[in-house]
Amino acid sequence: MKLIKNIHITKPKFLILLGLLSIACTREISDDAVLSSFSSRQEIFSDSFSSGLEYYPFVDSKFEAFSVDTENKYLGSSSMRFDIPNEGDPEGSYAGAIFRDDNGGRDLTGYNALTFWAKASKAATINDIGFGQDFGENKFQVSKRGLRLTTNWVKYTIPVPDAVKLIQEKGMFWYAEGPENGDGYSFWIDELKWEKIGTIAQPRPSILNGDDISVNTFIGVNINIADLNQTFNLGSGQDIIISSAPGYFTFASSNPSVASVNESGVVEILSAGRAVITAKLGNNQAKGSLTINSVGDFVFAPIPTRSSDDVISIFSDYYSSTPIDFFNGYWQPYQTTQSADFSINGDNFLNYTNFNFVGIQFANPTIDLTNKPNLHFNMYIPNAVPSNFDFLVTLVDFGPDKVNGGNDDTRQQLFVRKSPSIVADSWITVEFPLTSLTTKNNVGLIIFENINFSALTNFYLDNIYFYR
Repeated sequence: MKLIKNIHITKPKFLILLGLLSIACTREISDDAVLSSFSSRQEIFSDSFSSGLEYYPFVDSKFEAFSVDTENKYLGSSSMRFDIPNEGDPEGSYAGAIFRDDNGGRDLTGYNALTFWAKASKAATINDIGFGQDFGENKFQVSKRGLRLTTNWVKYTIPVPDAVKLIQEKGMFWYAEGPENGDGYSFWIDELKWEKIGTIAQPRPSILNGDDISVNTFIGVNINIADLNQTFNLGSGQDIIISSAPGYFTFASSNPSVASVNESGVVEILSAGRAVITAKLGNNQAKGSLTINSVGDFVFAPIPTRSSDDVISIFSDYYSSTPIDFFNGYWQPYQTTQSADFSINGDNFLNYTNFNFVGIQFANPTIDLTNKPNLHFNMYIPNAVPSNFDFLVTLVDFGPDKVNGGNDDTRQQLFVRKSPSIVADSWITVEFPLTSLTTKNNVGLIIFENINFSALTNFYLDNIYFYR
């Protein structure tokens, strides 16, 4: 037996790796040796780390957010401590990491849950916590989103969607959490382990959040089946919903010649026609489906001809675009707009569905349009233009404080109303001069909105940019 400390420097684009002290038996293994099975060890952390467990912080997370605490513990002599940074902490804006088994992975087929005891320095909600993330394929990743903690020790259970899949799992545990209302806090986890629990029941898988969705699309489009969940009932009678990776599901297409779907839940449109994509998890049919209505070949948006020196791009494959905070901030509770963005032969398109309003924000940094005071975008309305089509575009300058919603914001509203030039199933070019935006040096937001009860529900956008 000897004490080993490993410092790994690999995959620098994605992560920072830090080796932990670990206890390991070392011996030479013949090149001809064949391992008949993987460890089925139950413990991950119980006073100390199980052999081979390594700590890998996410890039840009606070490097020293994790420590071992001997003062606060549920049982035994120590616990895992996580210190979430305050907003603006120069050492990292959030805390997040994985704990990976670097001894080759574990056979977890005999367990149906990851369990642990946890408490926090204040009532708090962890953004994401779970297992199955290994900085590799993350094929069997699971996340419990919005896990609520109290200041008392409470036992938590995260069920395994389908333990049969976990023959060689390396991702023992992971989490990601940021400050709450700008403030950091601490939480502790103890007795982190795998268990076989007899009170986990009523599995109810779903895809697309359990909705039956229909989309009109084109040959060459790839669509990811998203919002994959599994709901269980725990012994307390409480339902728990976990987000599950596509690897747990088996996908099927009713018409593979029109649309095929692979094991990662990626649908490829192959020809014109109709197909319905469904899924199962184990023996259980997943709620929700995706109906594909392929109308054939896609007509691309006009290729921009302006010089890149004359353009500030928000979204275009022909120009280098400014940093974007989001293309759909999903402003609750009133926004209904969803995103179904797609690409064809490397050309990317924004697709807004169930549309009422949506915002594209670029506040980090805001942009100065003093010398490029015109807006351009291409818009495609599939099927038909509503008889009451009325589309509003709002530009927002955040003012000197560079904050959306401050007292110094200014706006300009641009109206796109029904006319002979607004047609369906063809790319429309929309251009506006920003003549009434009183300040243009801290523009940070574009809002698209249905007004006057317009029935527009679905459209594509491309080549959104400002120009001179």
